[in-house]
Amino acid sequence: MATTKRMTQTQLVRSLAEACELTNKQARAVLDSLSSLAISETKKNGLFVLPGLGRLVRVDRKARMGRNPATGESIKIAAKKVVKFRIAKSAKDAIVPPKVKKA
Repeated sequence: MATTKRMTQTQLVRSLAEACELTNKQARAVLDSLSSLAISETKKNGLFVLPGLGRLVRVDRKARMGRNPATGESIKIAAKKVVKFRIAKSAKDAIVPPKVKKA
């Protein structure tokens, strides 16, 4: 299995700086502001939309019964809040094109 190299934060900042004709410091400030805004909006409204990419959504999970895999004993799992990222259809189709149905 081949390992793939992921883009580092520094590479992302440089790429953004080049694309928008900014300094690296300005590009890092844009990313920091965007992440802070995403967190505060998701906390406040339960939703943050990044057009063309997707949305952060706060979801309330109900309490449920689960099973301890080591002992097989039933346990109660408490209700909690989780955050999910739902990718936009346009981004998904650009990354993984949909299969074309044969006629």
